[in-house]
Amino acid sequence: MENIINITVEDRDGTTQTIEVPTDINLSLMEILKASDYNILATCGGMALCATCHIQVLDGGDQLPEATDQELDMLDTLPDADMESRLACQLHLTNDDDGLRLKIKGALQ
Repeated sequence: MENIINITVEDRDGTTQTIEVPTDINLSLMEILKASDYNILATCGGMALCATCHIQVLDGGDQLPEATDQELDMLDTLPDADMESRLACQLHLTNDDDGLRLKIKGALQ
């Protein structure tokens, strides 16, 4: 199928799983991770106000859109954020993101 990509997700405990992600739905990466039973707190509901959906992009991040000023401001509040840090709530994946690898870093529920 042309509107399905595979991304690899590393959980906080180091376990890694590849999940299929449809790109023709209007869900953020945060919503996709929650629907895939990952423990994402998402306190603010996707408004880039809490950073509990913090992820680290391990590979494939050059295809993602640039972070907004609001997202960067929120990431600046995190002690463990780095240049590969993003907020999953601010990302909507496209077919170009096939092969994306990420690690979940955000707060646990």
